[in-house]
Amino acid sequence: MSLITPNFDRSVVVRSADAEVVGRAPTTIRLLADSSSTGGALSTQRVTLANGADGARPHHHANSAELFYLLDGTAQLLSGEQVVTAERGDLVIVPPGVAHAFAATPGENADILIVITPGVERFEYFRHLELVAYGKVPPESLLEVQELYDTYFQGSATWDAARA
Repeated sequence: MSLITPNFDRSVVVRSADAEVVGRAPTTIRLLADSSSTGGALSTQRVTLANGADGARPHHHANSAELFYLLDGTAQLLSGEQVVTAERGDLVIVPPGVAHAFAATPGENADILIVITPGVERFEYFRHLELVAYGKVPPESLLEVQELYDTYFQGSATWDAARA
């Protein structure tokens, strides 16, 4: 077993008013702390999804676990071949290498705190997603940065069936 030793010596404080927000309804992402600010310990963001909006298509991280904590609402989360319906206060942690995805449950809203550990520089990834959403770069451009952001896209018949 390897141990990641974070390398930072000051508390990280992010005020709500200072957090960068990318996207717009029905999907907004508040960038809270990136790996560089936590010495590699984690990266974290808050994702707000309105009215059944998709959060992320199926993908996996080769080197990081991902934690989803439902601050409010109801979400569907893919973890491997299982789709979990999570409600306010529920926690789902997906280990490295396991396919996962998330979305607000159809007709519902979801407010999710997401933590990736060990941390990966992710803020540029979310800015890239915003460019895709606004049609400024093609979706295929994400395939070029999969390794950089430890985010590897894949298909999932289980997820497709749950979201149909």
